[in-house]
Amino acid sequence: MADRENHAHSHTHTHEMEGTWEQWMANPILRLLLLTLASAAVLTVIGMVALWPDGSGRRQVLQEASEIGLLSERYTATVEWVIDETCSFSTPDNEWECRTLIVVPDDGPDAGAVLALPEFVRGAVQGGGNPVPDVADGDAIVIDYEPTTGFYSYGDKDRRTALFLLVGLFAALVVVLGRSLGVLALLAMATTIVVLVGFVAPAVLDGHDPVLVSVVAASAIAFFSLYLTHGVTPTTTVALIGTLLALALTLAISSVFFALSRFTGLATEEGLVLPVVAADINLASLLLGGAMIGALGALDDVTVTQVATVAELRTQNQDLSRRGLFAAGIRVGREHIAATVNTLLLAYVGVSMPLLLLFVISNQSLIMIANSELVAVEIVRTLCGSIGLIAAVPITTWLTALLVSAGAPSDAPSNAPSDGSVSAPSGVGPDARSSGSQPVECAVEPASEFDPAPPVDSHAASAPRVDWDDFRPEDRTDLF
Repeated sequence: MADRENHAHSHTHTHEMEGTWEQWMANPILRLLLLTLASAAVLTVIGMVALWPDGSGRRQVLQEASEIGLLSERYTATVEWVIDETCSFSTPDNEWECRTLIVVPDDGPDAGAVLALPEFVRGAVQGGGNPVPDVADGDAIVIDYEPTTGFYSYGDKDRRTALFLLVGLFAALVVVLGRSLGVLALLAMATTIVVLVGFVAPAVLDGHDPVLVSVVAASAIAFFSLYLTHGVTPTTTVALIGTLLALALTLAISSVFFALSRFTGLATEEGLVLPVVAADINLASLLLGGAMIGALGALDDVTVTQVATVAELRTQNQDLSRRGLFAAGIRVGREHIAATVNTLLLAYVGVSMPLLLLFVISNQSLIMIANSELVAVEIVRTLCGSIGLIAAVPITTWLTALLVSAGAPSDAPSNAPSDGSVSAPSGVGPDARSSGSQPVECAVEPASEFDPAPPVDSHAASAPRVDWDDFRPEDRTDLF
């Protein structure tokens, strides 16, 4: 019994779930992929250096916006009084009800002074203008200030306290549950924000191609976030390769269908305003670049999960062949993809609920609604991104199986016979009596009917083979 316990203990700790770099370098396919990844890293660094913004584009845009009155400063203020009375422009025959806010700015050129903001028309007669502020005495708000005219106006409610509380709660939960890994994940998130705000936006404003900038940024984010969060390990490298390959496929497919759809980028209010202050920006390319950034967020989730799943399967069952690992990983990945694809759709629809309601009441057919650019952009983004997600599963699963099963026959049957019995170790069994060893009786559980690695013919060990049955869901009639 002690020998068995020692064997189990050594078996658990001598196997590394991440695989080893020796296993990686022993496989020519993995060596080629590692060389490709190193080339991608060099190109990413070169791209960031070449595209790094100098700020000239941002300064020019700010100047253009200031000259046409689109640039304003924002300050916080406290509401002293809310006055609801007849509008100043009303006549005895045509009276309107208005709301006026009396505020005290907390900062800015008139900090501490009592100011009356322009009145708001109340009710349905406001005709699409600014909504009537739903505020009360003592509320904190944000006011806009136009420096050239000295004009103040209502901007928005001050929500910073709620946002800070939510960010703090989120960070605390991530750290408590994720511990050191959670801290690293938060650092990766902060780095992503820095790259987007400090590199992507200024580089596009400087006149660089939005697609090229987005691809370089996505690659940099993938390298930094995956290695920072999960460590520089062989399996993290597999997840990174799978992410970049799937992202490249997503870019290729998205480029084709964005071009076929002939998007202009002018279907939103932002798309109409941006050319006024930055005429050199290609809005169609900006849409495609944004799709690449959005796809990356789902891709790294899928690839990391697949790598962890296959590596853990290998850790728990050393007898699984490469083909068995791939088949089991695909079955898990199929469920993940089914959920993720629907998540992408719901995420895109969720941020466009008011638009969805407007289209529903427009009395147009579903196909005509889908044909409008606002909706068609989201459809193309969702479907192209989903294709990339689907491709990421077999790519990452196969690469991980190739890594963690290095040194084992790719299609060799497991050591366990198909009837569920276990071959006796050396010194145990019928031949043991001749050597003087004592037989050991072992209680063995029958093999599960859902064993992910059914034995195959030994002649298949010479070359890996994947059947379409590996992708077919198993019959689970026992669940109903």
